[in-house]
Amino acid sequence: MILLGEVFPDFTADTQMGTIRFHEWLGDSWGILFSHPNDFTPVCTTELARVMRLMPEFKKLNVKVIALSCNSVDSHRKWIQDIKKFGQVVDEEFPYPIIDDQTRKLSTLLGMLDPAEVDSQTGLPMSARAVFIIDPAKKMRLSILYPATTGRNFEEIIRVIESLQLTQKYKVATPVDWRVGSRERKINSLKRKETT
Repeated sequence: MILLGEVFPDFTADTQMGTIRFHEWLGDSWGILFSHPNDFTPVCTTELARVMRLMPEFKKLNVKVIALSCNSVDSHRKWIQDIKKFGQVVDEEFPYPIIDDQTRKLSTLLGMLDPAEVDSQTGLPMSARAVFIIDPAKKMRLSILYPATTGRNFEEIIRVIESLQLTQKYKVATPVDWRVGSRERKINSLKRKETT
């Protein structure tokens, strides 16, 4: 189990974009690794399509995105066609790698197997919906583990990244439901009330 503030494990993995070594692939960027139980499942497809549409936001925040699913690279390549169709971005290149974790080696290393969800064909447990946010120093800054049956909220994940980057830069804390610009919106709202 990796704890907050610890160096995230370096690993080598096959993806539909080729073999990557995680720390080298991450470089000086922030990173988000998110896992999926299985290719072609409805919830997973909606999530990967959502991330594809959010790539401009992640790029703006200097965040590289990588997914993991318990299937082969060949399966990922076929699945990507479904993801693109669902996301209505069929003409674009798929923008991020999906890790092949058929053996569950990485899922086991990162503590993200869901014992309640088992692959009917292999009898192996599936990956839960894990989210790891890693900073440019390769340290884990956040982890969230959802059960396989619950889809994620990527707006919240972007909000958390914005908070992590802000609090690292300025040594402040962000309050409940904080969003970028929320203080300015609150001040402007108060000003409007004062003038009416």
